[in-house]
Amino acid sequence: MNIFRSIGAVVAGLLAVVLLSLGTDQILHELKVFPPWGEPMHDPMLNAIALSYRLVFGVVGPYITARLAPHAPMRHAITLGILGLVLASFGAYMAVNMNVGPAWYPIALALSSLPTAWLGGWLYQRQRVRSSGGQA
Repeated sequence: MNIFRSIGAVVAGLLAVVLLSLGTDQILHELKVFPPWGEPMHDPMLNAIALSYRLVFGVVGPYITARLAPHAPMRHAITLGILGLVLASFGAYMAVNMNVGPAWYPIALALSSLPTAWLGGWLYQRQRVRSSGGQA
């Protein structure tokens, strides 16, 4: 049974990252901050904006994963980070080879996957220790 809870925790964190990212993208497209879907973002500042909120969501997702994990919350958060690294590396490979957008953006997403996952897991563990009066 714990394996299903473990998988569910990682999937929940991944869904949180994806849904928050796509939802924010959609809002920024609707507000005309970003160009219409399908058109490349040529302004590096727009890519920096997208990277900034994806970094935040890259912490939120692993936090959720750690919170839902049946045991070893940090291990679950890092598992999500590894999954993010694999997915973002594939995206970087595709973006560089298809020459769509700046190469630094998907590479930055891939390189940030593990640090943001660690931070999400660490924040959960820190909050758990504080709420238990110092007892983890």
